[in-house]
Amino acid sequence: MSTAMLDRIKLLKDQVPQVPVVACGKLVRGIGLTLEAVGCQMPVGSQCLIQTMEGEIEAEVVGFAENVTYLMPTEAVKGIVPGSRVQPLNREQGLAVGMELLGRVVDGNGQPLDGLGPIKAEKRVPLSRPPINPLMRKPITQPLDVGVRAINSIVTVGLGQRMGLFAGSGVGKSVLMGMMTRGTSADVVVVGLVGERGREVKEFIQDILGEEERAKSVVVAAPADTSPLMRLKGCETAVTIAEYFRDKGLNVLLLIDSLTRYAMAQREISLAVGEPPATKGYPPSVFARLPALVERAGNGGENQGSITAFYTVLTEGDDLQDPIADAARAILDGHIVLSRDLADSGHYPAIDIESSISRVMPMVVSEEHVLGARRIRQVYSSYQRNRDLISIGAYTKGTDPRIDLAINAEPAINAFLQQGMQQIIDFDHSTADMTTLSGGLGKG
Repeated sequence: MSTAMLDRIKLLKDQVPQVPVVACGKLVRGIGLTLEAVGCQMPVGSQCLIQTMEGEIEAEVVGFAENVTYLMPTEAVKGIVPGSRVQPLNREQGLAVGMELLGRVVDGNGQPLDGLGPIKAEKRVPLSRPPINPLMRKPITQPLDVGVRAINSIVTVGLGQRMGLFAGSGVGKSVLMGMMTRGTSADVVVVGLVGERGREVKEFIQDILGEEERAKSVVVAAPADTSPLMRLKGCETAVTIAEYFRDKGLNVLLLIDSLTRYAMAQREISLAVGEPPATKGYPPSVFARLPALVERAGNGGENQGSITAFYTVLTEGDDLQDPIADAARAILDGHIVLSRDLADSGHYPAIDIESSISRVMPMVVSEEHVLGARRIRQVYSSYQRNRDLISIGAYTKGTDPRIDLAINAEPAINAFLQQGMQQIIDFDHSTADMTTLSGGLGKG
């Protein structure tokens, strides 16, 4: 063969696009939560196995810099030494979903935790999917019954709405979630317990959720002692499962406890791979991932169901201006604030109706309903603003008719807003009770 022909063949070979080969690599450094490997070309998000002195552990690619790949183990790191072999994990990608998920408890990877055997998968779906075209979503036009009178009447939730549940520690948010799970009119309930104490997971399933409600529920648990990667996946797995049922045409109630732990897990991962902090220690990627997660809930298109989502947001020191709380308020369709003062006084559920709002309420209830709820808010707020004067006896009855009305109505409003943990009050009864109460308050 002539030299010209050989040169021509070489030129054609050089023009063929080269597909990168996923090869095995080795660890060169481990600092904090991350491990650094060289010699492996794997995309971000792919899985691998690390050979250690005590067996194999799974890890995920979370970043890269030139020829260094950053890995984060999904479990406790033991027996790792410099030069440990890193091998790409060849298995079916995506989360296994199916109707058999109902009644089960799974971890952040979708693997069963309840000891009831493997889950038969109908198909596998990716943990992330393209966003739904906002113009293709069905509008929010119907209320969702959650079985809690204060929410059904004063902060009415629409089918397909995304709500925040803002609370500090120990004010009853888990109990309120359980009440909504038992009282909801939704077809399926998906609960994501992310970053919480392991004890609370079993308590929520056995004591708060109950056997009857568990049959139509799926619980995704990624407790505080799991890796930040598993906590991050816990939220995304719960949302992906909810999307599967929505695509089946079912109405889903999604409860994520908590959005703050999701943000903290992303912060740990981002800081570990070198992303600089921005707002109070949170890197920019945290505030990019929050709306991406929240926007996956909501109404689907034609022939699809809906995902009505409640995301709990921990307000450290009851500070509603926390960066995550502030960012969540901007991307959610409303928020319910649980008050520590109300909880300390034995008022449960400790919903602060002054600070809570549902942005879609006027679109899902009648004008009379809106006016009745507004009247109750006004009278309740009037009492709260003058509470100190009333308590110390500095207010003289007859000075202001509005305050007089608030003092007389305060016991009835407080009784209306309270509800027993095991008590379920449906939407129709909630509305009837609110109409009766507001009717006795006048037009103001």
